Amino acid sequence: MTGAVLFDVDGTLVDSNYVQVDAWVRAFRDAGVEVDAWHVHRSLGQAGPQLIERVARSRGLELDDAVADRVADAHSRHSAGSAHLLRAFDGAADLVRAVRERGARAVLATSASPDTLGHLREVLDVEEHLHAVTSADDVEVSKPEPQLVRVALDAAGVEPSDAVFVGDSVWDALAAGRAGVPCVAVLSGGVGRQELVDAGAVEVYDDVAALLAGLDGSALAAAWAR
Repeated sequence: MTGAVLFDVDGTLVDSNYVQVDAWVRAFRDAGVEVDAWHVHRSLGQAGPQLIERVARSRGLELDDAVADRVADAHSRHSAGSAHLLRAFDGAADLVRAVRERGARAVLATSASPDTLGHLREVLDVEEHLHAVTSADDVEVSKPEPQLVRVALDAAGVEPSDAVFVGDSVWDALAAGRAGVPCVAVLSGGVGRQELVDAGAVEVYDDVAALLAGLDGSALAAAWAR
């Protein structure tokens, strides 16, 4: 039996969360809506439409479709313009490669849009080690609903019991748990350890370099030690 490790990307494998916060704040401003950066950060990990709705509600607003579309379009523009600021976390590519070398399937399972994901994949540079890639376009509802994790499981061709999810947000931990997949979390996205544990993370590491250093003793080993 082959297992799989499902990887979130933003804030997990790529140092992008605070770049994304800036892109979203500027996007809202372009549409005439001022928002607080911390509300944006707390919403990262959800797909664009859900993030826009959640952040707007933090300001007591409900945006009509036209305004929400302007925010989304502006975010795509700002995100592309900031792509040169992205960098893979130390150990990210090595971790993906190590998972594949141990016999598990590595799948990128992200709520990023295809355009944003393209920039992330270019920075990460692990294409030869990936079994599959899934994105926001593959699902109708965002995390914390489990659909994204289930789509990634289908892409990997494994059951929930044969997979582990690696993410950085409470949304990752909640979505994985609802899909019956244990979540290993990292702190590199800016969410606190206790919050991640409370959301269901079975292990929490500082970052993917720390996870890589303890890989064979981590929960990920269940994906190949069978």
